[in-house]
Amino acid sequence: MTATPAPLAVVVLAAGQGTRMKSTLPKVLHPIGGLPLVGHVLHHARALAPESVLVVVRHERDRVAEAVARIDEAALVVDQDDVPGTGRAVEVALAAIPDFEGDILVLSGDVPLLDAETLDRLLATHRARSAAATLLSAVLDDATGYGRVIRDGDGTVTRIVEQKDATPAEAAVTEINAGVYVFRAASLRAQLARVTTANAQGEKYLTDVVGLLREAAEDVAAEAAPDAAAALGVNDRVQLSEAARLLNARTVRRWQLAGASILDPATTWIDVDVTLAPDVTVLPDSYLLGATTVASGAVIGPDTTLVDCEVGEDATIKRTDATLAVIGARASVGPFAYLRPGTVLGDGGKIGTFVETKNSTIGADSKVPHLSYIGDATIGERANLGAGAISANYDDLAKHRTVIGDDVHTGSHNVFIAPVRIEDGAKTGAGAVIRKDVPAGALALSVAPQRNMDGWVEKNRPGTRAAAAAARARSAQKADDGSQAEEG
Repeated sequence: MTATPAPLAVVVLAAGQGTRMKSTLPKVLHPIGGLPLVGHVLHHARALAPESVLVVVRHERDRVAEAVARIDEAALVVDQDDVPGTGRAVEVALAAIPDFEGDILVLSGDVPLLDAETLDRLLATHRARSAAATLLSAVLDDATGYGRVIRDGDGTVTRIVEQKDATPAEAAVTEINAGVYVFRAASLRAQLARVTTANAQGEKYLTDVVGLLREAAEDVAAEAAPDAAAALGVNDRVQLSEAARLLNARTVRRWQLAGASILDPATTWIDVDVTLAPDVTVLPDSYLLGATTVASGAVIGPDTTLVDCEVGEDATIKRTDATLAVIGARASVGPFAYLRPGTVLGDGGKIGTFVETKNSTIGADSKVPHLSYIGDATIGERANLGAGAISANYDDLAKHRTVIGDDVHTGSHNVFIAPVRIEDGAKTGAGAVIRKDVPAGALALSVAPQRNMDGWVEKNRPGTRAAAAAARARSAQKADDGSQAEEG
């Protein structure tokens, strides 16, 4: 019979300051792919179905703990004390689960690209060897800055040496420690108690456990990561951008293989929580962020940013910036549209060129074609708003709502002074300022007599080009009138 795998607990190290980031934001909270670095690590940890996940915090403790709780409310936050080092971090985590007996997987909160498959392989190697510890390694052309994996003549792992403590011969080793380990809990507890701070950094290194286990004649194994880049941590902004690029390439490829057409992966950015249906087309320079979902047949881009949006089947969105918007099937948006939170566009509807919307529902087959602002409004079905429509929703004390019914057609350059209702089938004239409700089927006009003040420019703007042009036109008109009089 196959032995039942030992129980698993995961410890995520997230206590460091990350000084090389040169940021007020804790390193593990810097985002890539729509999640902070530690968020990716927590997701990978949960994919392994462990009994518990523990996150060790110290620098900016409350900010990190709050972020962890948002991402994984079941994770246990553990505070590291004044004793520095990764060894001490794991020690305080173990103290929080004193009765646990099984395997302890240790992950770094700044290694976001490790996937569950690589971690599964690491666990499988550890359990197949019945090892006391199994570490994840990677081979780099330039190993500067990383701890080196030191092996003896037969390839057995003997210890890990940190960069600052390495001899020249050890520093020449290109196999590095990725900072990911699996330990047998009992062996880890026993050896952590023996680790000291006698090193260049004055820290309690978790890596020292490897050498101590070998001294105790316990087996230490190593599993090489198939993708060395995915095993590396993020220590500065350069590495952060490289990790973001690698993650995005992985995400784009996943959706391409699932049936989405992404014409230019290099200029398309897709967060990890985005969902694309088969036959979606994403054109260059587009950003699909947050929890955006796009249904089959929709075309997104070019030059479009969608944040937490829902896009229906066969919709078209071109050169648009939208956040928390719902866009119905067969709807058309853009170019140069700005959809703010709360925008809902019905099936077959249109939000056109240079239109801004906010907290508004635009019904099925209704159109707001161009040069308009629609805020705090409810528009029915099959309505058509003329160019330059404005819902004036704010009276400098409170926001008010505009309601426009089904089959309403409004003239160009209308202003709707909220709160106001335009009932079904009504129409408004060009230039109308609608201050009162319009009954169903009525025509609303704002008509003022046009008044022409002859000679105003020449009198009030003497010496200008306009005055000269007016004088020439007036003289030409008089000459023409005189000529017609002689002929008569």
